[in-house]
Amino acid sequence: MSTALIQPHQGIRVRTAHVADQPHLLSLIGSDDALAWVRGPADNQFGIVAWGEVDRMEVGGPERFSRAQRWWTQWCTTAFGDEPIAFASFAFSSTSGNSVVVIPKFVVRRTEQGTTLTVTSDADNIDSDFVKAQTDLAKPRVIETATHTVVWSQGSRPVDDWATAVDTAVSRINAGELDKVVLARDIVATLDAPLNLGALLRKLNAAFPECWTFSVDGLVGATPELLIRKDKDRVTSRVLAGTVRRSSDSHRDDQLAQALMGSDKDQEEHAYAVASVASALASHCTDLNVPEEPFILQLANVQHLATDISGELVDGASPLALAASLHPTAAVCGTPTERAALMIRELELMDRGRYSAPVGWIDRNSNGEFGIALRCAQIENSERTQLRLYAGCGIVAGSTSESEVAESQSKFAAMHNALEN
Repeated sequence: MSTALIQPHQGIRVRTAHVADQPHLLSLIGSDDALAWVRGPADNQFGIVAWGEVDRMEVGGPERFSRAQRWWTQWCTTAFGDEPIAFASFAFSSTSGNSVVVIPKFVVRRTEQGTTLTVTSDADNIDSDFVKAQTDLAKPRVIETATHTVVWSQGSRPVDDWATAVDTAVSRINAGELDKVVLARDIVATLDAPLNLGALLRKLNAAFPECWTFSVDGLVGATPELLIRKDKDRVTSRVLAGTVRRSSDSHRDDQLAQALMGSDKDQEEHAYAVASVASALASHCTDLNVPEEPFILQLANVQHLATDISGELVDGASPLALAASLHPTAAVCGTPTERAALMIRELELMDRGRYSAPVGWIDRNSNGEFGIALRCAQIENSERTQLRLYAGCGIVAGSTSESEVAESQSKFAAMHNALEN
């Protein structure tokens, strides 16, 4: 499905200025809807938080990335002054789900160069809006906390049915139909009170400071996987595939990490994911640096095989164009891509929505960052009392349904614990 192109408003002004340092970026987010892309410990966070909405577009279908790019480019031609920023979150599938681009009114961004406030508003109100935002930033803040009683229920299908689908996938892989497929499943959380978005994001960040904590149009999470970062002509991507749980014992953790590094099954899964990203970037970049061996990325609940890939952009591709070239990677779909996508539609029996698809931000100068929406949940009702959690597992020849169910439970734990504690 594809919506008509939404025409941008006229007479928009954008103003940016340096403000007092805001190392606790997520403390600026209250209980209501907000946008976020933040990484780092609570006392030294880097990234972007935003609130208010100036404009948005929603689009679906196979042209969702290019239509989003066209809309954003046209919108920027009507915005005068400094550099606007937009957040975006895309549907995994080209045949279902909506993608969204949101242009916020108030943006606070913290980098190594300092903290800036950007206000995007109509020409008549830009001065008063900017002064109000500066005043609000200077006020002391009460950091809200929230705990919930959560009722958990099955998602699109019982876990036993999903395990059977994993067994079917393994049989078809062993028969030579494909090399890898990623199968995802979901569970549903029902809260006893409306979700406090700011509190949830701060809990996720506290548990996973090395991840990118994000919030875009009701999709919230903390992803360890950076699909693409474009900073002028420098392009980087972090590939994760191959997972093992964490232990409370550091010695046992080391043993698990060594086993992960020595696992033929996990190394094979990881190699497919690295190859798919390197191949996609090769059409846009030169001087690609693709390490021969992965490293272990330790998170609070799991350990991953990880590889960082970098290169120099040669064709001026935008972050959206790069994300379109990369999506879906083998880490979230499989290998070969077309066969894996067909098997997902046949065996998964679930609409992923915007789970496992690009989420992040872009600016007018064609810089931006997009992660893969993992370890996340979608807020499903206007009362913010129901969320759908997602987790996926890479299935290869050595996979077993028992181990994949356990892995999916480990991946649910990130959001599960943040909602309950």
